[in-house]
Amino acid sequence: MKRLFFTITNLLLFVFLTSCNNKKLTEVVEVPLPSAQEKITIGFPDDVKADPGSFLVEKLPYPYDALAPAISPLTLEMHYSKHYLTYTNNLNKAIAGTEYENLSIEEILKKLNINDTELRNNAGGYYNHSLYWKSMAPNAGGTPTDTIASVITRDFGSFEDFKTAFKAEANNQFGSAWVWLIVDRAGKLQITNSQDQDNPLMRNAAVPGTPILALDLWEHSYYLGYQYRRGNYIDAFFNVINWAKVNENYENTFIKKRY
Repeated sequence: MKRLFFTITNLLLFVFLTSCNNKKLTEVVEVPLPSAQEKITIGFPDDVKADPGSFLVEKLPYPYDALAPAISPLTLEMHYSKHYLTYTNNLNKAIAGTEYENLSIEEILKKLNINDTELRNNAGGYYNHSLYWKSMAPNAGGTPTDTIASVITRDFGSFEDFKTAFKAEANNQFGSAWVWLIVDRAGKLQITNSQDQDNPLMRNAAVPGTPILALDLWEHSYYLGYQYRRGNYIDAFFNVINWAKVNENYENTFIKKRY
């Protein structure tokens, strides 16, 4: 197991009490702060297993420390093994014995009743996070290549224009939200957003389409590492975007349409 050690040492607090009457130092009290060593154990993604049901947790394709410093190991471990696992287990409970039990997650999202908040939240939470994990990779980021590079230029003018627009969309979101790069029904790329665990596959989507890149803006996705500085997290996300996977997602969108 990997352990992160956060050590506070060699810190001294000096308290000076000065007499106002004789204008000289009358007492010096040296209070050493106790050294503290906090040990936090980080586990392994492969140890995370969903309860029996229709859906398994999407295998995390890298260890918890692989995306640092963009995503801290503790953030990723908590996000994957606690939040995502809970969505997976709750989704399986929600669809057990129903018409959704043997459907794919995409079919569930397109078919579900928007007023069924339990299914809506947990199906969305499962799909959104599954795509988010695959949207990132170690030693990634940079400038896209292959088909997706030319399509981004076609639909946004340039990669830099896309990057500016995506960051602006993310920074403009309030509260718990997601930002997406999608292929819309006309086959063009668009940047859009959704609140809570909604996504562009659902009937209520403002801009419907197939997501190929996901950015999680819920506080649990960044707060341990960035606190209130969400903009820094958004900037760092571009250092770990898995453009090879985004390209694959884009091309698969059209393969699915042919069949």
